[in-house]
Amino acid sequence: MNWQEYIHADPQILNGKPVIKGTRLSIEFILERLSDGWSEQMLLENYPRLSHESLLAVYAFMLQMAKDGLLYLPTYPLKQAS
Repeated sequence: MNWQEYIHADPQILNGKPVIKGTRLSIEFILERLSDGWSEQMLLENYPRLSHESLLAVYAFMLQMAKDGLLYLPTYPLKQAS
C-alpha cells in the first residue's frame, strides 16, 4: 500500500495535519472514530469521500510512523517516594 497516494499534508488545510486527499478528514479524526468503536463500514457510510483504500492508507501511514520511531509511548518522570 502506497499511503502517499491517499494522504498528504498542506499548511493551508487543518494547519498541516495529515489528511485524506480531497477531504478535510484528518488521520487523527479517523483514528479517533475508530478508537470510539466506529467500524470501517460506519466511516464509509458517514463520509462518502472515503474509500476502503483510503482507510487502508491510514493503517499503512500509521505503520510507517511506528516503524520510523515517530510513534512511541511518552516517558513520565517517576514520582519519588516521600
